[in-house]
Amino acid sequence: MQDSVRKILLAVGEDPDRQGLKDTPKRVEKSLKFLTSGYSVDVDALIGEALFDETYDEMVLVKDIEFYSLCEHHLLPFFGKCHIGYIPNGKIVGLSKLPRLVEAFTRRLQVQERLTTQLADIICKHVKPRGVGVVMEARHLCMCMRGVQKESDYAITSSMVGTFKSDQRTRMEFLNFISHRKSV
Repeated sequence: MQDSVRKILLAVGEDPDRQGLKDTPKRVEKSLKFLTSGYSVDVDALIGEALFDETYDEMVLVKDIEFYSLCEHHLLPFFGKCHIGYIPNGKIVGLSKLPRLVEAFTRRLQVQERLTTQLADIICKHVKPRGVGVVMEARHLCMCMRGVQKESDYAITSSMVGTFKSDQRTRMEFLNFISHRKSV
C-alpha cells in the first residue's frame, strides 16, 4: 500500500521524498487500515452476545450516535449522526451494541443508503423486533470539497421496517423523538 501511495504522490506532481511527505505513505496506510477496520468485525457475533429475554414492549431508542465513514465513490469522508429505534418482541439488545454496530459498518467503504439498511437488517436478523427505524444524517466531503461544492448540504436517509413502516403513529413517535435535542 505504501508503494501505491508513493505513486499517487508522484502522479499529482509531488516529491514523496521531501520532508513533509517522507512518512506520508506509512501514515496513509495506517490511517486507511483503521478507517476500514470494520471489515474485520464479525457483526453477527457482536450483537449475538448481548441479547436478553425481556417483556419490555415500548420503543427503545439510541440517538445522536456520531459516526465517520469513507464514501466508496471518492474515498472522501462523510460523517454525522445515526438514530436507531426498535420495538422489542421478547428480546432486547445491550444498548452499547447499537453504537458498536454503527462503528463496525461505518468503518468500511460505504454509501449512506446501504449503510442505513445494513443497520436495520442486522437488528431485524438478531433481535427480531416488531419494528426498527434507522435515520442517518450526514455531511459528505465529496459534495463539499468537489462536485457541487456546497458546504451546508447534508443527506438524510432512513430505513423503516415492521411497525415503523406500517404504523404511522409509531413512525411519527420515532421521528418526534429524534428531532428533540438532548436534555440529559
